[in-house]
Amino acid sequence: MQITDIRVRSIRQEGRMKAIVSVTFDDSLAVHDIKVIEGQEKLFVAFPSRKTPDGEFKDIVHPINTETRSFLESAILTKYEEQKAEDAENDRTHAVAAPVSKVAETDLTVGVDTTSEVEEDEATDEIEEVETKKKTKETE
Repeated sequence: MQITDIRVRSIRQEGRMKAIVSVTFDDSLAVHDIKVIEGQEKLFVAFPSRKTPDGEFKDIVHPINTETRSFLESAILTKYEEQKAEDAENDRTHAVAAPVSKVAETDLTVGVDTTSEVEEDEATDEIEEVETKKKTKETE
């Protein structure tokens, strides 16, 4: 399987969840809701999961082996960094070129973030669980 597209759908400055990403394979399969998370030492990727009734998170989609995980994580984090740099450049260009229109643009986009507080709380819970699992694997 080849990665044919990576889309960084949302980049955030605040909090530990830095982005939400979608990856398309062979122009035929898309995996949504992959999260870029700021860990203790570095960024990492958390694959889609769901919260079980007992509060545990179970992966919906995940790589089966370390090689695939490393490949996907590298591709996703590279795209995230590229998109983040592009967004920063666009912000600088707009701020220098048209400061008045930037204010108007900002006023129009207030409240555009569609992630609810519940989703943010669940993401925080998921981040903590993923980091706990990583620490457990490292000590084994």
